[in-house]
Amino acid sequence: MLYAVLCYNDEKAVSTWTEEEDAACMARLGKVQDELRHDGRLGPVVRLQNTTEAKTLRKANGEHVVFDGPFAETKEQFLGFYVADVDTIEEAVNFAKKLAVANPGLGSYEIRPLRVYLPSALLGDAAIAEPAE
Repeated sequence: MLYAVLCYNDEKAVSTWTEEEDAACMARLGKVQDELRHDGRLGPVVRLQNTTEAKTLRKANGEHVVFDGPFAETKEQFLGFYVADVDTIEEAVNFAKKLAVANPGLGSYEIRPLRVYLPSALLGDAAIAEPAE
């Protein structure tokens, strides 16, 4: 089963890291990722650029309205995600716990089962995944 592990943190705090602090965090996260990657069970790992680079498109009365940044007033921002191919949600939660230890500061991880509608190279010719019950 595929699970998305969505990463949230205080973007302002993360943006203040030096290159060395950022590289050290990414190295710690890389060690956590190694087991799933080695087994071929880690899909895309994506880090989003700052929200100042983002746009939000909203539909309103049949019209499209584009806003600068994400459309959320919150301290924590969605910073990136992992796609992990694990057997149970408990395994996905354990992976997120290890990521949380490797990543300094506050923040949170949201774990969501995925339903794949357009298979990618990660899945090859595999059948479309069914959602978790």
